[in-house]
Amino acid sequence: MATGTSNPFDLAPKLVTSFIDGQWVGDQGGHRIPTFYPGNGQIISELQEADANEVDRAVRSARRAFNDPKWSGMAIEERQSILCRIADAIDANAYELATLETLNAGIVRRDVLGRQVVRAAYNFRFFAEVISQQPGQVWQQNKDYLTFVTRHPVGVAALIAPWNSPLALASMKVAAAIAYGNTCILKPSEQTPLSLARMVEIINEITPVGVVNLVNGRGQTTGSALVDHSDVDLIAFTGGTETGRTIMQAAGRRLKPAAVELGGKSANIIFADADQERALDGALVSIFSNNGQQCLAGSRILVEDSIFDDFVGRFVERARKIKVGDPLSDETEIGPIASARHREHILSYVDIAQSQGATLLTGGKALDRDGYYIEPTAVLAPSNGDRVCQEEIFGPFAAFVKFSDAEDAIRMANESQFGLVGYLWTQNVDKALRVSQAIRTGLMWVNTPMVRELRAPFGGVKDSGLGRDGATSSMAFFTEEKTTTIPIADVPLRKFGA
Repeated sequence: MATGTSNPFDLAPKLVTSFIDGQWVGDQGGHRIPTFYPGNGQIISELQEADANEVDRAVRSARRAFNDPKWSGMAIEERQSILCRIADAIDANAYELATLETLNAGIVRRDVLGRQVVRAAYNFRFFAEVISQQPGQVWQQNKDYLTFVTRHPVGVAALIAPWNSPLALASMKVAAAIAYGNTCILKPSEQTPLSLARMVEIINEITPVGVVNLVNGRGQTTGSALVDHSDVDLIAFTGGTETGRTIMQAAGRRLKPAAVELGGKSANIIFADADQERALDGALVSIFSNNGQQCLAGSRILVEDSIFDDFVGRFVERARKIKVGDPLSDETEIGPIASARHREHILSYVDIAQSQGATLLTGGKALDRDGYYIEPTAVLAPSNGDRVCQEEIFGPFAAFVKFSDAEDAIRMANESQFGLVGYLWTQNVDKALRVSQAIRTGLMWVNTPMVRELRAPFGGVKDSGLGRDGATSSMAFFTEEKTTTIPIADVPLRKFGA
């Protein structure tokens, strides 16, 4: 295992290729994509893009592994052992995995170690436990017939991971897929391939050859070849809404199931009767953690009018004290934006907001240093209908809007094309129940930010996606039900032609 005394940049491979059939694919001479360290903007590695032929090799490898009954028909106890060994291996390589994620995504390494890597290992332990508790269904049709339902793996899964939290989100998909006996091909974002390349290598030290494969490249090249492949049986994707629509169209043409977790523009509702200190801490966490680059961000902060000025003032005061800096430093609270292009996308919303009459409360500028840093930013929006309140910015950028009462807050929260999560702060139990159930989201957090219960369904409504993660939801997606009926008595049959 690497240690904290190592030069972190020594951990980044010079070239990342595909991992197919249990081995790294050699340099094929195709398109090269540079990967950058967001902390200084320097190239730290290169990515070898997989073309359609290489994707086909990966799919055929996964199909061979699935067709081997030693894998798809493996006893649950043996599969549990494999999942737990993977979790232990992730723990043993935590520093290396966290450093690679920081080098690619710019997430503060302390946070990756404390949350993302821990979550990645837990995902495998979680599904090891879940598969031992699969419910069964049996019916006896009068005294003559017994009918029962069994679950079987679907086949070869295409798993497409996002760039903002690669380890935590990709590991959830891989763990669920292989827990139920499927095989898979993982495609990371071309921006952040390093931590997932190492994770797949670790997994392949434990699983049979071909169970988990890796292909790298852009969506329009590698991603398209993967989702359009005729021998891929199901698709799981986390990313942008427009890409999700494209994937759903491809899945529809092939009549294959797809689950897509997409964007968000979540409302964070602060009532006057909330615990104000806890609500303030929660508001800052929900917009600025993970450098603000998360679909769960509480980026629309709706505050009741009687406390609006005081709450916003204290939020701005705290935001100005946030330590922005090197993500490899334990002193840093917010690291750089993941790419130069995305930094410009975020900053463009300062002009958009002001053009629609918004007031810039704090931040709004790039920091004068190497790398892709910006100031934590907040604006006061005149209307919930403004672009800054309706479009996903995906960065450390909060928009404040005032509301008058619970009905007003519900109306504004629901005035959005998205519906992934929501936040609600009040000490009134009746209000908490009424408002949380009236808002159209897949998940509501009341008086707390970002607590994931993996046994519960997670996913969005409207343009935030289709399908759910979680114990029963993942089982439903990654398995197929088979109904079997058997006579348990000597049942007489009609004798045609006798």
